[in-house]
Amino acid sequence: MVIAISKHFGWLIDQHDVVTAFLYSFMKEQVLCVIPEGVELDMSGFDPCLYIKTSDGHCVFVLVYVDDVLVTGSSPKLIAHTKEDLKTRFEMTDSGKCAFVLGIELLDGEDGSVSMCQRRYVNDILKCFGMEECKAVASPVDVSSRLMSSNSASKIDVPFREAVGALMHLTTTTRPDIAYAVSFVSRFTEIPKKNTGLRSSASFGAKMHGICYKPSVKIDFRGYSDADWAADLSDHKSTSGYVFILLGAPVSWSSKKQPSVSLSAIEAEYIALESGDSRRQVDPLLTMRDHGGY
Repeated sequence: MVIAISKHFGWLIDQHDVVTAFLYSFMKEQVLCVIPEGVELDMSGFDPCLYIKTSDGHCVFVLVYVDDVLVTGSSPKLIAHTKEDLKTRFEMTDSGKCAFVLGIELLDGEDGSVSMCQRRYVNDILKCFGMEECKAVASPVDVSSRLMSSNSASKIDVPFREAVGALMHLTTTTRPDIAYAVSFVSRFTEIPKKNTGLRSSASFGAKMHGICYKPSVKIDFRGYSDADWAADLSDHKSTSGYVFILLGAPVSWSSKKQPSVSLSAIEAEYIALESGDSRRQVDPLLTMRDHGGY
């Protein structure tokens, strides 16, 4: 979302790296190097960190992920001042204009747009699964496919879970177009069948597919949700899907099987609508607007 906003206003995005970032924090708690028996692990619940600084009608956004830092804003002077403040506290390297971060490649267009893709990651995965010569297809999954867990198709001996996991990473970063397909085939990781993975694996072939944000006259933010009522023939559960569009491209999306059986299409639609809670998605944009003044 921050990248989309920065491109809308023509702001530059600077990239920095904090040297030995983990050594800057002080811990008072006891640290156990070996997990004691009976202790269960839970998700940490950490969210990406966004810091906002305002001064004299200008704003600076600082994005932090572990030791990777992105800085952008409306005033070059305020950006420079913010960077100097950070460097007095942390040892940091200045990588200049951001072109590659967290495995995502940022490609600037002549029209002021920015495209985000992961072709390097896709190339690595293709080599891992011996699929360098695979060809892209128009759709990542056959829309007429009606697979079931009891499908009589023969079981295949391939690293199916690993392939699905690799695709899941793509769906959470730059490939919302395969979110439904990957969610669909992930239901068959226990017993993968021959006709389950062949077409979905072709998603790897579209190396340059990604997200493109383009400058607009105004910031347009929209959300959509949908559900396929009782489409799973195994348990008659529905699949929810939602997507939020900012400046013509997705900033948040999901495709997930619903936990319960809906008694009607309306019920399935309402469950899908709740899963894409608009307030939860709009809040970050409103926060940036209130601080940035756009």
